[in-house]
Amino acid sequence: MSSSSSSSQTEKAAGASPSVPPLPTNRIVLGCGAASLDYLATVAAFPKPDDKIRSTSLKVEGGGNTGNALTCAARLGLQPRIISKVANDAQGRKALAELEADGVDTSYMVVSENGNSPFTYVIVDNQTKTRTCIFTPGYPEMVPEDLSKSSLCSALDGASLVYFDGRFHETALVVAEEASRRKIPIFIDAERKREGLDDLLNLATYLVCSEKFPQAWTTAPSIPSALVSILMRVPNIKFVIVTLGEKGCIMLERSINEASEMEETNVGSLLESLRQKVDRNATVPTCISSKSSLRVSADGVGALSGRLLVCTAEVVPPLELIDTTGAGDAFIGAVLYGDRTSMLHLSWKEEVEMFGLLLGVAVDLKIL
Repeated sequence: MSSSSSSSQTEKAAGASPSVPPLPTNRIVLGCGAASLDYLATVAAFPKPDDKIRSTSLKVEGGGNTGNALTCAARLGLQPRIISKVANDAQGRKALAELEADGVDTSYMVVSENGNSPFTYVIVDNQTKTRTCIFTPGYPEMVPEDLSKSSLCSALDGASLVYFDGRFHETALVVAEEASRRKIPIFIDAERKREGLDDLLNLATYLVCSEKFPQAWTTAPSIPSALVSILMRVPNIKFVIVTLGEKGCIMLERSINEASEMEETNVGSLLESLRQKVDRNATVPTCISSKSSLRVSADGVGALSGRLLVCTAEVVPPLELIDTTGAGDAFIGAVLYGDRTSMLHLSWKEEVEMFGLLLGVAVDLKIL
């Protein structure tokens, strides 16, 4: 994500709407995961096998799930810290410089004198407005021995939330276990099944996942039933969100209190009823919520007390749409902000309205 206009973007976010709640007193969040460099080559159309084509533009910018998400969080006014690893090469130095310019604390980054930093070639298809990523991992990969006990403790001191993207699973688990011991909430971004992810999920407080992850992880027949399955299988998770690209997202939140209604509501039917309430002509993000405490069920899975939310995505005019690089990470950054502001004890209706506003802010902060 480009850092060239971070201050103006923060001001834009702050003035986006008078309904967006103020920042909490404790704005420190810690992220552990990927920080890298992206080479974004825009082409008129995606090449066919054995083609030779020219790019129409080339950008070199910081990337990585955690790097991008924390950049968005910083631009919204939070104070993020990052645990990651790069090499002392041109790519690593540029990635660090961009993070620091945006206000991300990089003092807990590990910089290897040997090896290479992670980087990604991103082919941006100007015809379909999509992107294809070709990732080269960093070497040597981060291991628990890279992070001293004193650095770990210092990184966690004062943190109100810890975010993981599933990378460096052995190191991530060490950080998560210490965060859990300190009773710091843990936020997991599950893009896909990864080695060690199940261990992190067992410690998770919040989960945001890609469209394909819920069914891949649970083998449930549908996304709604998979969300119920996730909350049934991981009892510590307070909510799970699945992102659906231009179709927005779905959120299933566990209720603190048992449902007042004993009759069970099928999650698939509940989802359809909420979608019917969506204003198809609206261009700004909106959220539609079920009652705050229902007995939500899925056939063959079980039932739990909770509420379901359907959130639409902002409609971006075709001429303004560049590509989708980093869009999910910007969404994560907005959710990080939303979770911190939820400590302000908003009513559930105010939370729903705020969440819709933040989805729009995330789009504003996605500079490509």
